[in-house]
Amino acid sequence: MLSLMMNQPLMISSLLRHADRNHGDTEIVSRTVEGPIHRYTYHDAHVRARRLARVLTRLGVQAGDRVGTLAWNGYRHFELYYAVSGMGAVIHTINPRLFPDQIGYIVNHAGDCYCFFDLTFAPLVERLAPACKGVKGWIAMTDRPHMPTVAIPGLLCYEDLLAAENDEFDWPEFDENTAAGLCYTSGTTGNPKGVLYSHRSTLLHAYATSLPDAKNMSARSVVLPIVPMFHVNAWGTPYTAPLVGAKLVFPGPGLDGASLYELFETEHVNSSAGVPTVWLNLINYMKQNKLKLSTLKATSIGGAACPPAMIRTLKEDFGVQVMHGWGMTEMSPVGTANTPKAKHAGLSADEKFQLSLKQGRPLFGVDMKIVDGDGNELPRDGKAFGDLLVKGPWVVR
Repeated sequence: MLSLMMNQPLMISSLLRHADRNHGDTEIVSRTVEGPIHRYTYHDAHVRARRLARVLTRLGVQAGDRVGTLAWNGYRHFELYYAVSGMGAVIHTINPRLFPDQIGYIVNHAGDCYCFFDLTFAPLVERLAPACKGVKGWIAMTDRPHMPTVAIPGLLCYEDLLAAENDEFDWPEFDENTAAGLCYTSGTTGNPKGVLYSHRSTLLHAYATSLPDAKNMSARSVVLPIVPMFHVNAWGTPYTAPLVGAKLVFPGPGLDGASLYELFETEHVNSSAGVPTVWLNLINYMKQNKLKLSTLKATSIGGAACPPAMIRTLKEDFGVQVMHGWGMTEMSPVGTANTPKAKHAGLSADEKFQLSLKQGRPLFGVDMKIVDGDGNELPRDGKAFGDLLVKGPWVVR
């Protein structure tokens, strides 16, 4: 016997439509590559994403086509996330920190039909373009006055393309298992390998990571994702924020201590995420200038094990609780999160600190075990070690 529930596919476009309808006046703030701070709302983002979907359609992008990006965390990149996936194509976020030969390999292997890039990466694109024969066009993510002077044949301007379109676009519905996003991982032997996410896996990951024992996201959150949108989709933040209606603050290329501190304070950020190296730069800047954080009380740190001294410094000197986590590109990426249980309330300060050094426990939807060389499951006693096996609805098969 089947239920009487609607069988409605999980679509990435529904996140932005939901944010527009229920949190339409909530801000998205971006430090731009051009310099100024840009402000608009979820409603504005939805309008522009629909216009961008019309742009892509006019350019001939079809369902399943890959569209590449070489871009920082910003409002235009956010629009691409939703326009590309929402129309049924695949957003392919490329890590510009890889070697140029690796980037060229990735673009060609993915079969990107168009590539969008921030001005920072114009020299890189100029070098890449001749070797990427399958790319039909390169689009600079800027306006006409800031267009770069580079030898890229047929270079297009993002804002010119949007200005030529209206926002009359209806997001299509299709199989929720359709590919939506593509991230390559270089943490393997040989050439980088692509991990292809679906609409279903992306939404389930967003639901799970927004929970209180994960990133604790809500409409009261003001989140600044330091982790780049080209690093496993900024750990899912561009999807969790509209799901709950959180204010988004994008740092753009300004990942130095001074730029980050300014945004944390002026925008009253209370949630963040990033790798240890960026937090080290911010800590050094605050110490040198005798500064404190007034609204940020917690952050998630992953990508590498956070040094114990950094966890202690952030807590004792700046009042910021670090939530350790672990994941992989192949896992969308969040696998575990370290938040205390009720039974831990009575622990001593040192015991709580020692607990905070661990990577935590799996989110619902992630199943994990370790096995020996013969594939036999080993005990979960904190002592046995072996090969790690992971499965779940947002884990690559």
